[in-house]
Formats: sequence, structure tokens, C-alpha cells
Amino acid sequence: MALKITSVLKHNVAENDRMEPRFFHLLVPLENYCKVSNFDIRRFGDLILEITDGEHAGQTFVEEGIRFVKNSAVKDFQVDLFDGFFITSEKHKQQKRSALKALDILFTTIGKLGSTTIIHENFGEANINQNLVRIVIDKEIINPFYLVAYLNSKIVKQQINALFTGNLQPILTYPKIKNLKIIIPNKKIQYDIASKYESAIKMRRDSLELIENARKVYYDALGVDFSSISRKTCFSTTVSSLIENDLWTPDSCQPLYVNSDTAIKIKNTTDSLGNLVSIITGDEPGSKNYVKYLDKTDTDVPFIRTSDLLNFEIDSYPDHFIVNSIGEQLSQKFVAGDLLFSKDGRIGDCAMLTESDSPIIGTGIIGMRLNEKARELNLSAEYLFIVLSTMETGKYSAKRRTVVASTIPHLRQERVEDFSIPIIGKKEISKIKNMVKKAFDMKEKSKKIISEIRFFLDSTFNIE
Repeated sequence: MALKITSVLKHNVAENDRMEPRFFHLLVPLENYCKVSNFDIRRFGDLILEITDGEHAGQTFVEEGIRFVKNSAVKDFQVDLFDGFFITSEKHKQQKRSALKALDILFTTIGKLGSTTIIHENFGEANINQNLVRIVIDKEIINPFYLVAYLNSKIVKQQINALFTGNLQPILTYPKIKNLKIIIPNKKIQYDIASKYESAIKMRRDSLELIENARKVYYDALGVDFSSISRKTCFSTTVSSLIENDLWTPDSCQPLYVNSDTAIKIKNTTDSLGNLVSIITGDEPGSKNYVKYLDKTDTDVPFIRTSDLLNFEIDSYPDHFIVNSIGEQLSQKFVAGDLLFSKDGRIGDCAMLTESDSPIIGTGIIGMRLNEKARELNLSAEYLFIVLSTMETGKYSAKRRTVVASTIPHLRQERVEDFSIPIIGKKEISKIKNMVKKAFDMKEKSKKIISEIRFFLDSTFNIE
């Protein structure tokens, strides 16, 4: 192994308040690069007008209210909008300093460090927890959309990685955040990246709106007034019901779940999910085969766990990647149009793969592909996606069949296969298929745009 020597000026040590060699092995060539390229380089702190985290006291969550964004919901370039945490309007008003506004930047400080996104104008009211920060930047100095893209680039992840050699539980404190080095290119480069990122945001937003419209078509076709179904949580049941359900848990007999399923079956023909799909099981390649983003090669593939399903798609840049040769040994062979459904952890999350996805799927997720019988019934992956991602036919079915082993919720594969799938009219299925297909085409385009942005930044600011 070759010895690497870097000379560091005394004022640089004092300015950064650091002595780790790894940090300066990155900082010195970074500064030299900016001198040669004529790009400006600033401390992140010099761009920040305001920085704050969420309230450190515990939160009481409610079923409906103001969206509460946890650090686990913040991924590179986007927020998981279906994380499912809400606080009351009164609590939100009490936490004014962490209330989100348009063009606020979110930056994770614990967990997957440095994942960054921006709050777009149609995001709505929301608040945050203490494990990420809300940042307001000086827009006269730097474009906020460019800055988010830069903060998600390899050069910043390298800086963050260099800060935590030997730490067991890394935390990004305000001084560490403020000392990150930000490369500021000319206005044209900033604008080009920002406009691409804004277009990707719009496509993702429009795709979710299309999915919601498709769901309205589905609800109308079911013909069930779900608002009239009892939501009582205190109830009694019979021994025969317990035996029939094969699960002696309160949720298996919960009237809301049972009566919703009954109402659907009264109005519609149904079939079990297991009769309509082929199941593709996930794998656990072992932590020794995990590859971090900074160490991955172009051929390594994303390893998708339940926490990597968000907004009905997979995170293209998850915590771990797998070497392609290991992936080939697993022979999962997922293709565009395959559905994913989480059976561990946050159970009932659903996603559909697009053309650019080539993941390895973990054991907490079930993969599904329509079989010949489903095609004979004129079903489509897009229609089945709507069924499984809709509360009354997806989440309720999952909750009825979930058991808790020790403290971890788990849904067995054979119980997923037992889900009832409504078979609505061909015209409505076709309409849903077209709307959902268009939505996922938008998601595919947005993924490609984000990949182009990453490639440009990582290749332009490559100082290795």
C-alpha cells in the first residue's frame, strides 16, 4: 500500500478545526481543483441564512393531521410522502421553527447521513423531527435546486465519510454541516442542473396525481361506500370466526377490515392473489457482500430492503449495493412491470419496477408477476398495483394477516397469496392501466434525469 502525503497549512487546520489526515487528503485536492477550474468554493455555513432541527421531545402521532417528516423518509432528491406520520395542527403551530416552507432544504444528520431534498411549492404544511435539519440558504449566492443536487453528489458524500472515521454512531452536528465545502459553478451550469431537477420533481408530482386519479376510477368501479363501514375498535367475535380466519389476533377479526372485504365481495367478483401471480422471493446476500455507494462500481446493483420502497417506486440509491456477480448467482431476474410488496417492517408498501430498475430484492419484500390466468381475465400489472396500493384492498388485507413475532411485524407469503382481488369491468381496468402506465413512464423519465444530474456532477467534480 503506497504512503500518501498531503501538506496542510496551519490556517486550514484552525479554520476546519480538524486534524484527521483523511479529511485533508480530500480537502487539499478539492481546493486545488477549484483554483484550476475557476469555480468558487465556499463553506456551506457561508450560504446558510437559517438552520434548525425539529423538537427533541417525543411526538404523539395521530391518524390524520399535519405531515410529520422523519429522517428515514428523506432520501436523495425526494421525500417519502407515504411514511404515514402526522401530528395535530396545534402541535404544528407550537413548533414554528421546524415548520417547512417552500424551498427549504432538508438534510439528514443521523442514519443515512447527508441525504438531501428540497420542499417544492405544492408540498403542503409539514414539520420535521430532530434527526434532520431545515436549511434556508442565500438564493443570491447559489440556486437551491443546484445546491440540493450538489449535496447529493459523490464529492459531498466523500467529505461526510471523511468526517467519521472510527465513529460508532455518526451524527452530523451544525459545525460539521457548516464546514462542508460547496463548489459554486457559473450561473449557466447551476441553471441547467436546477431546471432538470425541477422537471424531475414535477414529473414525480404529476405521476402521483395520475395514480390518485386512477384510484378514483377504481373506487367508483368497486361501488362500495367505505365511509359507511363501522370503524369501532371494541368488538366481539366467535370461535368459528377465529378458526375460519386461522389467526387468533384482534386484527384478523377487526370489523373495519372484515366488513370492507365482505362489502367488496358482495358487489364484485373476486379471486385470490395467489391464483393470479407468480411469486418471486427476495434474498439476503449477507452483509459481507454489501457495497456502499462510494465504493460501488458501474456494474454493482441496488439492494432493496423494505425501507427502500417510497412513493410507489424503489430508491435507486439505497444504503447498500451488491456486486453484480453475486446478483447473478441469486438469479432473481426482476423485470419492468413486476410488483413489489413489503411483508416485514412497514408492511403493505407497494411499488412497481420501471425499465431502468435492476435491483436485488431483500427477503422482506415479495415480488409478483401476472400469470396466464390473470391475463385471460384482462388484468394488468398496473391494475393490480392499484388494488394492492389502495387502503381497503391492500393495507387492510395486510393488517388482517400480520402477526408480531417478539416486536417485529411479519406477513407470511401464503397469507399474501390469500388476498382477495376484485375483478372489475374491462373498460375500467383498461382506463386504470393507461393512467398508471403513464404515471410510471413519468417516474422512469424522472429517474433518468436524476441519474444524468448525478453523472454530470460526479464526473465534473471528480478530484480523485
